[in-house]
Amino acid sequence: MAKPLSTMPFSLHELIKIRNSEGSGRVMKSLLLDIDYRYSQFYGEEEFGHYNMFNHHFFNGKAAEKRLEDFLHEEGGEKVVMVTDPPFGGLVRPLAHSFSKICSQWRSLQSPETQGAELPMVWIFPYFFEPRILECFASFSMLDYQVDYDNHPLYKHGGRGRKQSPVRLFTNLRPSNVVLPPEEGYRFCSLCQRYVSSGNQHCPQCDACTSKDGREWKHCFLCNKCVKPTWLHCSGCGHCALEDHPCGRRGSGCFSCGSTDHKRRACPVSSGAVRHRPRTRAARAGDGRRRSGAVLHTVQKQERALRRLTQKSKKMMKKKTKSS
Repeated sequence: MAKPLSTMPFSLHELIKIRNSEGSGRVMKSLLLDIDYRYSQFYGEEEFGHYNMFNHHFFNGKAAEKRLEDFLHEEGGEKVVMVTDPPFGGLVRPLAHSFSKICSQWRSLQSPETQGAELPMVWIFPYFFEPRILECFASFSMLDYQVDYDNHPLYKHGGRGRKQSPVRLFTNLRPSNVVLPPEEGYRFCSLCQRYVSSGNQHCPQCDACTSKDGREWKHCFLCNKCVKPTWLHCSGCGHCALEDHPCGRRGSGCFSCGSTDHKRRACPVSSGAVRHRPRTRAARAGDGRRRSGAVLHTVQKQERALRRLTQKSKKMMKKKTKSS
């Protein structure tokens, strides 16, 4: 029996509740951790925790931390798996730090015989973050499964969205144990011992199915690796790149004119340099005089208002004296 710990994937949490209510399959417990406090209107404290995954903070304090600890405690043959779908704009390292804390907490609850085990985890993230994720979790591997979002304008199938979603599954589970649906275009590679997309062909030189984006990649013998089908080897740059790439330019120079003497911010050719040009000393002094003049004008205005008020009060006092 599995107990999914869900950080963000609300649809999975809801699907588990629906399956449990229908009685289809084994009953699973699920705990949803999310920063959106509105989920507390639909789920109780045993099913939802108000949580910030970027700094591992529980908004409800020690009580919420204790509920997570109770959930991570495996007993009676239960197993815990963590499924996370963080925002794609978030930094990988803070997320990995929070996930590592949850993994360490789970490991501390295990028996001495299984102290070296890892918490099974599935991290849903774009494939171009693979190097950064592997820096934090060396035991992870990226699966070929393309995750689609019905409510996302880019990451979905169909005529209006992108043809290929860049979102993948990163997991520490054994890839051969994760069966991908053949009806969606996935097949089992006996050489790699994992399921891959139909367009991901095995490369004999790399001895792996090397495609990352669902297309069939080609092997470059000069680079000694597989590259995207639209890339060509550039002798000037010494590696493969797009055919119309800016050959010879390095990332340390200016992106506007290509010079290595300055950055784009200080480029004399770029129109943006005018906006960022530093102000001269005379201009700064003029600003200071204008500011001091404005302050002086305000003080004089206040003094005139005070004199008018004083004169008005004197006239009223004279009227009262005459009337008496």
